[in-house]
Amino acid sequence: MRGSVVISAFKRRFRLTTDRALAERLGVTVQAIQNWKNRKNVTPRQLAGLVQSAGKAGARHFQVNAIRPLVEFCRVERSESRHGISYEVFDRRDTAGKLHPYRNGLKEELDVHHGVYIFFDSRGRAIYAGKARRQTLWREVNLAFNRARGEVQKIKRVRHPERKQLYRTSDEKSRQISGHLVPLYELASYFSAYAVADSMIDDLEALLVRSFANDLLNARMERFIRDRKAINL
Repeated sequence: MRGSVVISAFKRRFRLTTDRALAERLGVTVQAIQNWKNRKNVTPRQLAGLVQSAGKAGARHFQVNAIRPLVEFCRVERSESRHGISYEVFDRRDTAGKLHPYRNGLKEELDVHHGVYIFFDSRGRAIYAGKARRQTLWREVNLAFNRARGEVQKIKRVRHPERKQLYRTSDEKSRQISGHLVPLYELASYFSAYAVADSMIDDLEALLVRSFANDLLNARMERFIRDRKAINL
């Protein structure tokens, strides 16, 4: 087999068009690709060496790109959505109505990646962790931001009158301190988001939820993939 045939096959397999891109994918130099093209006969040992090099390069690529921080401890600036039916974690436009370069860039990144995210309270303590596997991080972060989750997010408050009426002191009108259900947008002050390889999203979310088991507001204790498979079987 000629070396040029091997190189063409690798390009088709990896859907690459240039020697430089293929060299990066295989973990070799561009000159090495040229040398392969000039080989009239490729031995099994040479081919095995190239495959081994490609495997190592793939592992390095995965390590670098498996988890990437997109934003960490970004301040939540609650803003009404475009149609005014829910809230978003921030508005990508400034007070003048123009696109804010940083927030717009962050929104675009969150809108094309999948991964995991964490909400924090005003003290920087993690209060909710979630994943975005089927939907983008931007979509899932804002869904969680508005989602009502039953008895989980209950905090102590006093219910004050909303209609117009005269103020009465506590000794005149005793107002009971009781538990009130609140959405996440009333508790979250910061959030972080990480782009994660699809194959790792479920397990990384499980790791986060299980690591903060005593502090997070998550209603469900996520399981690792191996545990879920055992349950299904």
